[in-house]
Amino acid sequence: MGLSQLQSRALLGLDAPAVMVEAHLSGGLPSFTLVGLADVEVKEARERVRSALLNCGLEFPHGQRITVNLAPADLPKDSGRFDLPIALAILAASGQIDGARLAGWEFAGELSLSGELRPVRGALAMAAALRRAGVDARLVLPPESAEEAALVPGTKVWRARHLMDVVAQFLPHGTTAPAEGWQRVEAAERLPEPPYPDMADIKGQAAPRRALEIAAAGGHSLLLAGPPGSGKSMLAQRLAGLLPPMSEEEALQSAAVASVEGSFRAAHWGQRPTRAPHHTASAVALAGGGSPPRPGEISLAHCGVLFLDELPEFPRAALEALREPLESGRITISRAARRAEFPARFQLIAAMNPCPCGWLGSTVRQCRCTPEQVARYQGRLSGPLLDRIDLHVEVAALPPDELLHAPAGEASSAIRARVCAAHERALRRQGCANSALQGRAIDEQARLDAAASAFLQNAAQRLGWSARAMHRVLRVARTIADLAGAERVESAHVAEAVQCRRGLLAQQD
Repeated sequence: MGLSQLQSRALLGLDAPAVMVEAHLSGGLPSFTLVGLADVEVKEARERVRSALLNCGLEFPHGQRITVNLAPADLPKDSGRFDLPIALAILAASGQIDGARLAGWEFAGELSLSGELRPVRGALAMAAALRRAGVDARLVLPPESAEEAALVPGTKVWRARHLMDVVAQFLPHGTTAPAEGWQRVEAAERLPEPPYPDMADIKGQAAPRRALEIAAAGGHSLLLAGPPGSGKSMLAQRLAGLLPPMSEEEALQSAAVASVEGSFRAAHWGQRPTRAPHHTASAVALAGGGSPPRPGEISLAHCGVLFLDELPEFPRAALEALREPLESGRITISRAARRAEFPARFQLIAAMNPCPCGWLGSTVRQCRCTPEQVARYQGRLSGPLLDRIDLHVEVAALPPDELLHAPAGEASSAIRARVCAAHERALRRQGCANSALQGRAIDEQARLDAAASAFLQNAAQRLGWSARAMHRVLRVARTIADLAGAERVESAHVAEAVQCRRGLLAQQD
């Protein structure tokens, strides 16, 4: 009879709760029982572990009753991350490795039938959970997963390429055999940012360029409306190149979400993500879902850019799912058996045509849509959703002669320098971007003078704005003041913020 215990971790959203893996060998009819609310992938570990042990020349206790428990019993467990800890628990219970030496270590990894270790999702979330809990444990992970986990500061991570690499470190009697695939992993240095498309490629379009600069400086959402070929997509693709560098905490949060989804690459560390889902994406694809809950596009764009081209063509349910995350910066996925919360503080930039034919308001070509068709098309976007978008800007189609002879625009490097200066000014003053200001903090940081306050009240009354719209204009005005280096928000800053919210859609109302 033998009993062994070791530590691993499950994955529930961005959290990685601790799991105790227990193995018990006893007499009776030979069997291999796995308990502890294990999903199908976890139960299949029985076959992978048996084959891996035999192919590695280790002894599998065929003639005994094997019981493996994953505690706590009410915590759902999924994926193949428990293969390695289950194999080690059986080896410790059968005396092939020293179970006492497993204390202070945590293990995760999927086994191939030959004993090779394969990467698992959520390695960075596991390391972050260790740091939050203050647990001084050493983490053993497969290649790629170990490099992810090592990005969390202060984490002790070891990489193992094969089951035998791990077994060699925990042999009985205190012996340790050399293993080529066993290595301590240190955090890699941040790679330089990739080259982004340059704003110098865009000719003319002074107003949209200015709106893009304001959006980048304050983290504001932006809607670009204009006819086909006017440059909306080109503008949107250049926003990421204007954003300030990610902080260490933002990089960890963004990488943790990508790790849970399984798309993180070490080369992307510290780079702001840009997601551009097709307009056929469903509400679940955007917001997240499934069982177990997985992050959607809005969470994968956390601390980065979410570009929605052809905005009215998205399903209505998918667009309405954006409303709460745009306000709170988080999304909660609730299902009958599970509930998970993911961060979703993304920067939305959307593009659309003003009408079905696309030429409403254009000086280049005449619109052929009826008023009913225009109203039906624009009505696909609900008022509450539009109310949550900070900047509404018209992108006009340039005449061919003006397009050919217009000089090149200002380069992204010069614009980004101003954006970074304004962003740093906001962080020193209030500790967050202007788009994240809430409640009383908006009034405290805006500090409107009497003339600016009167101008804003008059504009809101004439345009029929809600209280939310006024607050968003105040945030934009604060960003414009930061770009100008002003301590207080003046009438000129408010006037520009008001103008940035009166795009082509607003003019048609």
